[in-house]
Amino acid sequence: MVVLSLQRALLLVGAVLPLAQQGLAQTIKNTEGEVIPANDITVAPAAAPPTDPEADPETRQLTDAILANLTAHELSDIDLFHFDNTTGDDASQVAKRTSVGTCKTSPGDMKWPSRLTWGVFNLLTGGALIETVPIGAVCYPNNGVYDAAKCADILENWTQSDTHANDPTSVMSPLYSGETCMPQNGNSSQCTLGGFPSYAVKATGIYQIQLAVNFARKLGLRLIVKNTSHDFLGKSLGSGALSIWTHNLKKIHFHQSVKTPSYSGAALEIGAGVQVGELYEAANKYGVTAVGGECKGVGVSGGYIAGGGHSPLSTKFGLGSDQVLSVDVVLPNGRFVTASETQNTDLFWALRGGGGSTFGVVTAMTVKAHPKLNMAGVTWTISSGNDTANPDSVFWEAMYAYWAKFPEYAEQDVYGYSMIFPRGPGAGYTWTMNPWMVPGMSLADFKAMVQPLFDEWTAIGFEFEPVFFEHDNFYDAWTRHFPVEGVANSNLRTASRLFPRSAWDDVAHRNAMFDEVRSVVDEGSALIQYNMNPAAPAGTPASGANSHWREAIWFGIMGTGWAPGISQTELEAVQRKITDNWMGRLRVYGPGGYLNEGDVMEPDFADAFYGTNYDRLLQIKRRVDPYDLFWAPTAVGSERWRIEGQPDWLTLQTGKLCKVAN
Repeated sequence: MVVLSLQRALLLVGAVLPLAQQGLAQTIKNTEGEVIPANDITVAPAAAPPTDPEADPETRQLTDAILANLTAHELSDIDLFHFDNTTGDDASQVAKRTSVGTCKTSPGDMKWPSRLTWGVFNLLTGGALIETVPIGAVCYPNNGVYDAAKCADILENWTQSDTHANDPTSVMSPLYSGETCMPQNGNSSQCTLGGFPSYAVKATGIYQIQLAVNFARKLGLRLIVKNTSHDFLGKSLGSGALSIWTHNLKKIHFHQSVKTPSYSGAALEIGAGVQVGELYEAANKYGVTAVGGECKGVGVSGGYIAGGGHSPLSTKFGLGSDQVLSVDVVLPNGRFVTASETQNTDLFWALRGGGGSTFGVVTAMTVKAHPKLNMAGVTWTISSGNDTANPDSVFWEAMYAYWAKFPEYAEQDVYGYSMIFPRGPGAGYTWTMNPWMVPGMSLADFKAMVQPLFDEWTAIGFEFEPVFFEHDNFYDAWTRHFPVEGVANSNLRTASRLFPRSAWDDVAHRNAMFDEVRSVVDEGSALIQYNMNPAAPAGTPASGANSHWREAIWFGIMGTGWAPGISQTELEAVQRKITDNWMGRLRVYGPGGYLNEGDVMEPDFADAFYGTNYDRLLQIKRRVDPYDLFWAPTAVGSERWRIEGQPDWLTLQTGKLCKVAN
């Protein structure tokens, strides 16, 4: 007897059981016309067999021929996985079919897939479908998955980014899930899904992403994308959604020489799940330098580059999005394409900085690899307050002197990354520089650059102890001098501003800006600040990245936490302080913000996060995704949808996603 032989399952994982184990009466006809049970033996993954036996398994695709074969063998529900072939005027009509008030299909709706249909989906993905069990569920004694040892491990590592990146649905900002199923609350509450998706697809190949995209589009499901979940706006969450988990697309291939119309040199081809540390390690191995984020666990080809992506190397080489030579992406119609300077050029422009969860699902990118660089810099920790040698007045005088020199430092390719935290009401501040450095500069030249500032500090009696360093490569500087980030605070929210070079042109205006930033810190905000200028290097193709980045020389992240269990009135006051008060005062000086580390409630997000590029990005969005399949808060086109039941001062992901405008 001959059964379907598209390709044998390579992966059999997930919480959705094979159909036979569910007791579902599903059958399929084999090539001889016999009716046989449909299960993981008779229905192989819907991926085209590789033409090259040594081909990367991540490149396996869904094709029309595979779908036709499955249709011919009468596998039920197979029409839910077909591509959409509408184009031109037909595509423009698709958007009009979704009327105002219509919501994405959610559990309990008539269109919600049956267990049988989810089972078919699972078979086609090779067992990659995972029914969501929140990561904290193992800490809840009465929910059937309690595990004291696993609970203890999660609690111990809760603030580590890998804890959440390595789980199919966990996120690093639990605020947006509604703080549901928190492991710390296992003995005092119930575990619910809240803003978590209902299902996730563990993508190890392109075909699984294509299946998920087609399935969600056909049924009107909410579709979200999670890579590492290094996300501070709730973009990786969605109540009742189907999630595509790209974290396991880990290929890294080094190319000694590539040539495009704008670039000639070495390059790295990286899967969507490759994280900053993995990219930097590979680049160092091959004797080159790659541009990525400063945080250890960021997914480079995910939301990082989609949002533009600032880097310790940005003043030297530009934003992360400026490094991209080509992008592999699954579009909302389910088709897999490559975008570059010579093909799908509008997409190539938009995918580099135009925002994640908007134009499709990126599966891989090819990025520039630069020569190795000498790295020289300094670190320190300085405290102020009555119990230190630095009174607050001297501390701020020293800080103003540092800020005043940002334009001249930016011109020298500097990267200054530091944090100011209040030590407590009236107790002063702690300022940690981690680090201040210049790519490609010798230590002697770096010391000469900073000496005039240090002389000013000494003259005013500011005490500090700089710790200088020098390395002959970026990887060693990054691994030794950058902090490990703590994540998963549920009672914390941040916002950001990009302050342009022009703000320094008038001394009175500049000092007023300094005063306003100081006042926000005095009122309880932390300040994470960067001195750099990520202008696009000469010859770099234009991109959809936020135009405000190109003029910025000071990027500041501000925000605050609040006590657990405060009232809704108190919580609203905190949120409005961040968005309306603190950011309201600072928008005068820095109208732009950073999409990936911004305020989810930014009132004019189109200008703040996209600048002059928003209108063109929106046109591309309408053309590529007329179904509004992809949606995320503050994403291009997001103004047409809203999460049901949310207040106007904080958007969580705990309700249905519903259409509010055409």
